[in-house]
Amino acid sequence: MKVQEVMNHQVHSCRPDTNLATAAAVMWDYDCGTLPVVDDAGHVVGMLTDRDIAMAAATQGRPAGEISVRDVISGTVYSCEEHDDIHAALKIMRHAQVRRLPVLNVAGRLQGILCLNDIALRAEEAHGRHVPELSYEDAMSTFKAVCEHRSAHAAARV
Repeated sequence: MKVQEVMNHQVHSCRPDTNLATAAAVMWDYDCGTLPVVDDAGHVVGMLTDRDIAMAAATQGRPAGEISVRDVISGTVYSCEEHDDIHAALKIMRHAQVRRLPVLNVAGRLQGILCLNDIALRAEEAHGRHVPELSYEDAMSTFKAVCEHRSAHAAARV
């Protein structure tokens, strides 16, 4: 099974110069908890989460409308490509402990987003000898790895 079969093709994004209030409004309007941050060429340069917005607004002492996305995103972006095997994407999610991956085309431009929600909804139970392409076991092991406290995750890799 390929990532493109599971991913959400209707992805919304923002720019680095977008302010947090505008980004939060997009998240509210489209019921999403993250926005890929894209540059002028459509390349993902970061990910903005609702938690990033809340923490920035709570700690910076400025209204969200005065804080730009570039001020709060990290430089690390984990992603996958639309033609990747779903299990390769799950491995990235487990290792990086991320709930969502931007999905890129071969040119590196944003095509969609792969979320744990999408994975859970597509996962199937194994019946007898039938082994689904995306099993409950796949979904649960990824969910558990993502939810694990970072200190425990780091200790497990040593």
